[in-house]
Order: sequence, then structure tokens, then C-alpha cells
Amino acid sequence: MNYRYIVLSFSMFLVGQILVWIQVNGPLIWDWAKTWRWALMLLGVPITWLFMEATSYVVQGFGGLFWPGRFISFCAGIFIFTLMTYIFRDETINLKTAVSLLLAFSLIVVQLFWK
Repeated sequence: MNYRYIVLSFSMFLVGQILVWIQVNGPLIWDWAKTWRWALMLLGVPITWLFMEATSYVVQGFGGLFWPGRFISFCAGIFIFTLMTYIFRDETINLKTAVSLLLAFSLIVVQLFWK
């Protein structure tokens, strides 16, 4: 297990998820995003590249295994969605969301430390 690749891939997944959140939710929130929808659509190309590279690194980090990377990507998406939705939509974290976040964090811990 190469933790450097795993941390790098998780960071890339986080950035990608931030961009995706802005891309798909931005036009519902901000006027500039409604005006520049075509630019947000074009942003899909670098986002895809970012996810492809992150996937490559996470697979290398887990010694060629694909499933751990899927969980890492999923958890990054859950965390970013929760954070961005709270910041920009003021949707608080209720008990159900808190339990879901705890479960998402548990997935990462299991993948990193269960031999």
C-alpha cells in the first residue's frame, strides 16, 4: 500500500467533487452560473481527466485493486456534497446525514487499515 498515492488521489477526488458540485448545482444558485452554463459544461473535460488520474493513483496506491478506490471516490463525494451544501445552501447536518458521514468515514478506515 502506497499512502502517498492514496492521499494524492483523495485530494484529486476532493477537487473534482468540488468542481462537479459547482457544475451541477451552480446554475440553481448563482446567476453567473446560469449565464455561463456552456462554460460549466466544458469544464466536464478537465474534471473527467482529474477523475481518471485520481483513479489511476488510487489503484496504484492499493496495489492494483479497484474496489478501495471506488470507496475513496464515493467518500470524497459525500464529504464535499455535505460541506458545499451546508456552506452555499445552509442545509444543516441532521442525524441521518451525520450517521451517513460516519459510515463514509468508516469505509475509508476499513480500506486503509484492514489487512
